[in-house]
Amino acid sequence: MDAQTLRELQGYGAFIFLAVCAALLYGYYFHLYRSEKSGRRDYERYSDLALKDGIDEEILESASIEQNAKKEK
Repeated sequence: MDAQTLRELQGYGAFIFLAVCAALLYGYYFHLYRSEKSGRRDYERYSDLALKDGIDEEILESASIEQNAKKEK
């Protein structure tokens, strides 16, 4: 292979990599938007976590014992 062919393959690879990264980022954004819209998560509460990080502050989510057991399996 000559240098021109390698540079061409490198260009195609970079474009494909960029397209895949953009698709993954858009999918993650859509997932966050849908979770917020359906009410499964309230991300505004999580944004306040950096400001309210004291030991005596209110817990955002309390996990039950059954949920922890399911996660460990």
